[in-house]
Amino acid sequence: MVASASQKVTYSEISPSEFFYRNRDLAGFSNPSRALYTSVRELVENSLDACEQASILPEVECKIEAGPEASKAGDQLQFILTISDNGPGIEAKHLPNAFGRVFYGSKYKLKQSRGMFGMGGTMAILYAQITTNKAVTISSCFDGKIIHTLDMLIDIQENKPVILRHETKESDGKTGTSVRLTLMGDYLRAAQKIQDYFKQTAVVTPYADISLIDPDGKVTKYERATEATPPPPTETKPHPYGIDVEALRRLIKLSQDQSLAKFMTANFHRVGDKTAEKFLSFAGFEKSAKPKSLSNEDVVKFVNALHQFEEFLPPDASCLSPLGEEIMNAGIMKELQPEFVAMSVRPPSAYSGFPFIVEVGIAYGGKQIPQGVRLLRFANRIPLLYDEANDVAFKVINDEIDWKRYRIPQDAPIAIITHVCSTKVPYKTVGKEYLADRPELERELKNATRDILRKLSTFLARKGSMEFQKKKLNIYGKYLPLIARFATELAGQKKYPDYKILLKNQVQEEEERAAEVSAEAPKDTQLSLDASIDRENKTLETEKDSERFSLNEEAPGDEPEAEEERDAF
Repeated sequence: MVASASQKVTYSEISPSEFFYRNRDLAGFSNPSRALYTSVRELVENSLDACEQASILPEVECKIEAGPEASKAGDQLQFILTISDNGPGIEAKHLPNAFGRVFYGSKYKLKQSRGMFGMGGTMAILYAQITTNKAVTISSCFDGKIIHTLDMLIDIQENKPVILRHETKESDGKTGTSVRLTLMGDYLRAAQKIQDYFKQTAVVTPYADISLIDPDGKVTKYERATEATPPPPTETKPHPYGIDVEALRRLIKLSQDQSLAKFMTANFHRVGDKTAEKFLSFAGFEKSAKPKSLSNEDVVKFVNALHQFEEFLPPDASCLSPLGEEIMNAGIMKELQPEFVAMSVRPPSAYSGFPFIVEVGIAYGGKQIPQGVRLLRFANRIPLLYDEANDVAFKVINDEIDWKRYRIPQDAPIAIITHVCSTKVPYKTVGKEYLADRPELERELKNATRDILRKLSTFLARKGSMEFQKKKLNIYGKYLPLIARFATELAGQKKYPDYKILLKNQVQEEEERAAEVSAEAPKDTQLSLDASIDRENKTLETEKDSERFSLNEEAPGDEPEAEEERDAF
């Protein structure tokens, strides 16, 4: 049996707003608790980015209130979220589109920033509108003179803002932006993640004043610990190794250069005249040829040659803004209060033509760090709290590092802080929660982790030695007075010998020995570390044998026991 049917197929397009309205899970708005957390994170990141770009010490306030209607749908409760900052503000002409149009923003440049897709804040507003149908209120002052306040919705089908109210008033000279939106969320389940987000944000932005006001009115403040700030990142050109066919076509379309040699030096990162000439000779192109004269086949040939030419200089990391040891140390000490801190900042590296820098810190002991190894992940100063098991840092620490060789106890209270900064962080999802296992990134994380573990291992070995020396000095302090008294009585003297000098000399000897151990502490190679720790262990074993011999003796205490010891002596 043969069946035939005619069916009319219709085609249509949807706007970016419509796409994310239908697929909001992709951006991290998968459930009420995750949506509330993501909204907080995206808006706070926008505030911090704006302040840092303008070299302003950030002051950010996040307020979460129960909605006035107190409407409830299942586990969802209506909340009012307000994020305010002291940043440079946004010009009035850009204000509606900056918050009311998906894929519109200042992040579409090749430079380091928290945001990458220009949609996080807009997605929070879009989610709020979907769940409560209430307008967002945005206030911003750009010039310190006039505050512009908008009530606004998003036309989802057209991907454009709909302004319901626009008012202006005089400012007191301060700049900044405030966003107030009403959304359905689950704060009970999101509370821990939100608190963790702010605490971890304070670790990597210790130069910021951040306040969180929860629905119960409880205020948590993360005060500024330092006024040192990382240099603001600068825009850079694309590296030849990171160019594909479409990117080259766009560069050619925008270029006004009249020769390929000039086109290379004007549009590519770290390409000078000599390098451009060598490359064009290698690729088989005339340096005087016009870029716009290249055919489709020539463009493909050009890109293939870019990826094969080996004399391009690696990307320069001057466009990046790493935290640095001073800022990272200030944040760790303030929020984690550890007994020991060590950091490793790796030299700049690159993947697919994009520069990146890996910074790894380790915090040991103290009251804030629980037993076991805790991993704190950051990318361009964004705390990554979800999907830890899929992150490349988790893979390195749990699968690639041989912890036994560093002689660190399994239950030691350790926090490892990893920070990756790049012009293009290799996130696996739009939600920006975990990093892909790029080989270059994995290598740098592994080397930095080994470096900090060597430092911690040396510290623990020295700490163990010092604790034993302290215990030994306590034994000396316990027995020397008795020996001095026995010797005085046996000699028939009245004045005790000055045994305190012996104790003082012993303390000085132990301090000198500790200084020698510290000076011998290796920094560069695992081999020298192992040798140092082996020497330390042998010394400890010998001293423990001596201690066991001393402890087998009867301990002096009351007068009768002292008399027996004197007789034995």
